[in-house]
Amino acid sequence: MSPGPDVAEAARSVRAQMDARASHGVVCLDGPAASGKTTLAHALRDHADVTVVHTDDVLPGWSGLASLPAALDDLILTFTAEPRRPSGFYTRYDWHREQLAEVVEVPRTPWLVLEGVGSGSLRHAHAVTLLVWVELTDASERERRGLARDGESVRRYWQQWMLDEQRYFDEHRVRERADLLVVDGVLSPT
Repeated sequence: MSPGPDVAEAARSVRAQMDARASHGVVCLDGPAASGKTTLAHALRDHADVTVVHTDDVLPGWSGLASLPAALDDLILTFTAEPRRPSGFYTRYDWHREQLAEVVEVPRTPWLVLEGVGSGSLRHAHAVTLLVWVELTDASERERRGLARDGESVRRYWQQWMLDEQRYFDEHRVRERADLLVVDGVLSPT
């Protein structure tokens, strides 16, 4: 699916903010599941030299949100430490086998885009160049999208996940700290 005009415009605005802040760094696209973060991340690829890492690949299962920030340490260090390292790593989580899988090498590009729930944690706030909150305000539409993406078999996890992610967002003040808001696919003032 290609992004619509609103998402393309949001991607251009995110890119403009990236350029205004630095020549390289870390961009986090955080917000509730199935709100359009992946679509925005893919649209950013058209506007910037980025490496996109999906937190779903790093997140250790449905109950692993609290451990995600520590799992992202190496990647964030790779893209922010001086001298910058040539690549970073994370251990991919296999959702079908419900266990950690292979180590994935992530080559360094000027920008790392961390896309997904939990990417904008307080643990890494000092290292993030730009934090973007992406939200679809219709919770039933988010659930429909999520189940269409992940399958009907995960329905039993969705309600708990929505509670867990809200607790995480409140604890880390993600929306409150965001530099940009993309609500229902449209860039909004913060």
